[in-house]
Amino acid sequence: MDNVSRRNLLWAAASAPLAAVVSGTVVPATAEPEPRKADTRAERFIVAVLPDTQYLLDEGGSDHEPVRETLRYLARAGVVFMAQLGDITEHGTETEMRAADRVYVPKMPYSVLAGNHDIDSGTDDQRGDSQYLRTFGPRRFANVPTYRGSSPGGYNSYHVFTAAGREWLVLAMDWRVSDAGLRWAQRVVSDHPHLPVILTTHDVAWADDDGNAQLSEHGQRLWDGLIRGNDQIFLALGGHYWPPGRVTLRNDHGNDVHVHLTNYQDRYYGGAGMVRLYAFDLARDTIDVETLSPWLLAKTDRDQLEAENVELTSDVDRFGIAIDFRERFAGFAPPELPAPRPPRAVMPRGTVAYWRFDSAGLTAPGADGTPVAEGAVARDLTGNGNDLTVTRLHDGPAEVLTWSGDHHDAAPAHASLRFDGGQGPDRGAVLRTGANAPVNGMRFESGYTIETFLKLPDPFVGEHAWMGILSWEGRSGDAGKHSGWSPDEPTCSLNLSGERFLQFVVYPVPGDADPTSWSHALPVGRWMHVAVVNDGRHTVIYVDGSKIARNAAEESRGISTLGKPFVIGGTQFAEQFGQGFYGWIGDTRIVSRALRPDQFLSAV
Repeated sequence: MDNVSRRNLLWAAASAPLAAVVSGTVVPATAEPEPRKADTRAERFIVAVLPDTQYLLDEGGSDHEPVRETLRYLARAGVVFMAQLGDITEHGTETEMRAADRVYVPKMPYSVLAGNHDIDSGTDDQRGDSQYLRTFGPRRFANVPTYRGSSPGGYNSYHVFTAAGREWLVLAMDWRVSDAGLRWAQRVVSDHPHLPVILTTHDVAWADDDGNAQLSEHGQRLWDGLIRGNDQIFLALGGHYWPPGRVTLRNDHGNDVHVHLTNYQDRYYGGAGMVRLYAFDLARDTIDVETLSPWLLAKTDRDQLEAENVELTSDVDRFGIAIDFRERFAGFAPPELPAPRPPRAVMPRGTVAYWRFDSAGLTAPGADGTPVAEGAVARDLTGNGNDLTVTRLHDGPAEVLTWSGDHHDAAPAHASLRFDGGQGPDRGAVLRTGANAPVNGMRFESGYTIETFLKLPDPFVGEHAWMGILSWEGRSGDAGKHSGWSPDEPTCSLNLSGERFLQFVVYPVPGDADPTSWSHALPVGRWMHVAVVNDGRHTVIYVDGSKIARNAAEESRGISTLGKPFVIGGTQFAEQFGQGFYGWIGDTRIVSRALRPDQFLSAV
C-alpha cells in the first residue's frame, strides 16, 4: 500500500521552550498555608532532601528564616517524607541546638542525622551523650508516625513511610558509622526484606567541578559494609562536600545504586535553605529531581543574587533518573500479579466471542518461543462457534508465529501469541474464523465492544506501517461503501500507522461513511489494553482504560460485515494480506454492547 497517501495524517509542527524537567512539583509561595496531606496511593510522590543548614544556624551570626520557609513550603507541597543530611548547625553548641530545636519542626514525617559540625567530629556513633543527641535523639521522634527505631547509641535511626501503595524504608546513618552501627543497619534491612531502601548519611561521596562524583573514604566503608550486598538499597544520599555531584554504581546483584551528593552551603546566603525534591513517578518509571530555595521563591522583589539562586538547573541539580521500579525491585519484592482468571469469569452478558492463547483456548500451546503449528485452533470459549485457525501468509517460516508466556499483568490468560510479521513476501501469520462462523455476519447495530491486549517490540525495527491488528475480511466497495479512502479496504479494521498511531476505521450499516479514530503514538516494550466501544451512535477508543482524544465525531451505528471471516493479526486490501502484525497479541473479546471501563478485560 501507499504509506504516504493512505489516510494521511495532518501534522502541525510547533516548537516551544522546555518549561521544566519536573512537572507539578514547584508550589508557588501563594499556596495555602495549611499542610497538605500526601496521597499514599498516588503513583507520583515527593521525597525532600535538606542538606547542610549550618551557616543558617550559627550562633556567631545567621538567619534561621530560610530554613523555616523551606519547612513551611514542604508542608504545603504535601511531601511524603523529608530527609535531612546532617550539619544542622555550625558548632553543635547548646545555643545552636536550642535554635535548631525551635526551627526544625516539620509538619511532615522526617529524619535527621548528625554531621561533623553537630558533634565531636573525631568520634563515631558510639560517642555517647551530646547536645545533638539531647535535641535530635530518639525521644524527639516518638510521635513521628514513620519512626521505627534507633541504634542503641541513638545516632542511627530508620523510618518507614507509605507511598504509591507500598512501604519504603529510610536509613539515617551517622557521620561516622562504627562496626556496631553497620551490624544494626544490616539487621534493619534484613528485618524488612521486601522494602526498597533509601540510605542517608552526611558523608558518602565527593565530586569534581563537573559534578562527577566518587565514593569518599567513609562512603567506601558504607558501600563495602552495607550497600553493595543489599539489593534493597537503590539510592544513597549525602552532603558535607561541595560542589554537588552524582554517580551510578553497580551492586553485587548487578543492579544500579544511585549515589548523590547534595550541599549548597557555599552558595549565596549559606544556601538560602536550598532543598532537593525527588519526585518519584512510578507510572513513568522516573525520579524527577529539582533544587530550589523556597525562601527566595517566596520573595516578590528579588535582587540579583536572589534571582540567580531561586532554582538551580545544572545537570547535577535538575535531572531525571530513569528507573524501572518493577524490574529494579523484582529481586526482593516481585510484583503480586493477579492469578489467571477462568474463561467463565470474563464473559459478561452479550459476549459474542472470546479467544485466549493459554491451554484453555489454544490447541496444545508449547514452551515460550515454540512455533504455533499451521492449522492450530484457538477456540472461541463462548461456545458460539467462532473458532480461529492459524494460517501463515505466503507459506511463511515457522517463526512468524510463536507461543509466548508474556502477558499484560491484568490479562485473564497468562499467555499470548508473538507475531513476527513485516512488509515482505513471507512475513506474517493470521488467525481466521471459519466460513460459517456467526461473528462473520454480525452487524452490531445496538453497539459493541472489541478488546485486545497488545505489546510492540522494543526496539521496534523494520517497516511495519499500516499493519493490521484485527479486521473483518471483504471489500468495503462490495458493501456499497465508496466514500472512504478506497473501496478495496475492508469494512472494519484496527491498524497501526507508520507513526504507531492506532487507526480504527469502520463502515457503519446505514449511510456511506467511514468514521475513523486515531490514538496517540503507542509506546514500545510494554503491554497495553485497547478497547473499541460503540453505543449504537458513536465510537470511543480507550487505551489502558483512558479515552483517546481523536474519536470519530461522525455517527456510527453497526459494522457493515459481509459474512466473511474475522481476523486477528492482519488487515486485507483488495482481499489480499500484504503483511502481518509485528508484536504480541493477547486475550481478545467481542461483546455485542457497549461496556464501561470497569467491565473491560483489564479490570481486576
